[in-house]
Amino acid sequence: MKIFSKEQIYEGDRLTTERQNISSTDLMERAGTQIFNWIHSRMQGAQVPVHVFCGIGNNGGDGLVLARHLITHGYNVVTYIVNCSDKRSKDFLINYDRIKDTTKNWPIMLSCGADFSEIVIDEKDIIVDAVFGIGLNRLPNDWVQELFQRWRASKAFTLAVDIPSGLYSDKAVEDENAVVHANYTLSFQSPKLVFFLPETAKYTIQWEALDIGIDRDYLIQTETEVELISKFEVLPLYKPRQKFSHKGDFGHVLILGGSYGKIGAVNLASRAALSSGAGLVTAYIPKCGYNSMQAALPEVMVITDDNENNITQINFDIEPTVIGVGVGIGTTDETAKAFEAFLKKNKLPLVIDADGLNLLSKKKTLLKLLPEQTVLTPHPKELERLIGKWSDDFDKLKKVKAFSKKYKVIVLIKGANSITVYNDKLYVNTTGNPGMATAGSGDVLTGIISGLIAQGYEPLAATIFGVYLHGKSADISLEDYGYQSLIASHIIDTMGEAYIDLFKQPEQPQEEEQQEK
Repeated sequence: MKIFSKEQIYEGDRLTTERQNISSTDLMERAGTQIFNWIHSRMQGAQVPVHVFCGIGNNGGDGLVLARHLITHGYNVVTYIVNCSDKRSKDFLINYDRIKDTTKNWPIMLSCGADFSEIVIDEKDIIVDAVFGIGLNRLPNDWVQELFQRWRASKAFTLAVDIPSGLYSDKAVEDENAVVHANYTLSFQSPKLVFFLPETAKYTIQWEALDIGIDRDYLIQTETEVELISKFEVLPLYKPRQKFSHKGDFGHVLILGGSYGKIGAVNLASRAALSSGAGLVTAYIPKCGYNSMQAALPEVMVITDDNENNITQINFDIEPTVIGVGVGIGTTDETAKAFEAFLKKNKLPLVIDADGLNLLSKKKTLLKLLPEQTVLTPHPKELERLIGKWSDDFDKLKKVKAFSKKYKVIVLIKGANSITVYNDKLYVNTTGNPGMATAGSGDVLTGIISGLIAQGYEPLAATIFGVYLHGKSADISLEDYGYQSLIASHIIDTMGEAYIDLFKQPEQPQEEEQQEK
């Protein structure tokens, strides 16, 4: 799914009215009606008090359309106008007149600075936030902030129209008290990037995109900087196997890493590479890990360094397709020298994780030695060592894009919604859960991505697909283990189910099944 920028959303609205020969008011009616349909299908006429707070711009106009439909369908509605400016949009004014023609209970005008004595909201009520939309570019004033805090204090379910009020679509939050904390956001046509960033995701617990009929050609043909990755985006990447294929068709992964006490990292990465579909896997480790690797993973070949405890030289006589390097490797001086010497002669695709990243951070001139489209998979602290500190999530993304372009590498920003960055493009993953916050998860991911590259996936596709499979496997494992008991090995164990799930059809909702009966 494409995630459109603010400017692209405005252009989509404009082209839709032009190409479909409708007015902007008609488009607003369509948007507000879709919000109503969503609520109506869930409430089914229930008389829970609904408080619709409307700003005086187009977001407020959407709210007025919703309120009017709720009223005409017999819901218990109170409508408020958050009136803090003289600049009312044309479509807001049209819908303000329409709602006054619909009911004798006109919207309550909340003039800026007035007290909130007329507002009584119970914990069991519903608040609809339609105050500010994506056009907001400055901090709401103290009075509006107080209103938002009253909503939060009420503990009522809060539904945001398009975006939580006070949340910018394209820059960081200045004051969290100035942002609505929504339980659910109904976003028009596509979600907003801020729903997936660590600092701003907390402002909406859940979201859903509503189709409001934006011009299809525009949606299909417009290139976006951000894409949201789910099953439907990765399924076209999948490479089916032919009947007469053999292990040599699916590449050879070399997992290079390990040190005394950290051979398990190589074990996990090697297992994951096999489970992702690699034809052959070899582990290159210090001597101390030889017996444990051979015993634990009979499917994996093993080459050892001459040193007992650390990697001190990297020499092998095999011809791998891809090398996953860094898991458990350590950062001793001898290992650092071996790593540098390896990079100077290597021409093969690389996936670099963990201490491999830390070694790059210690000597950043090594970054120039990386083959084009090398995959780097840092967690937040490793990323900071690579690109420096950032002021907020938008600054972080800007710096990662610049880093990616400078060194021609793919950077995976690991997190709740891991983001793959290549040049100016961002791919936001949707699978995964908090149970993955456990030792070894990153080693598994290194193995999966390496295994996919070995099978012939381009590094960018392998990263996007690998992150999806990694998260999906963890989601499947969650059903048996829960957040606390999920461990990295479980993610490998359910890789097969993650692949199978790609081809499962969505289950039919129970309501529809009952209606058919």
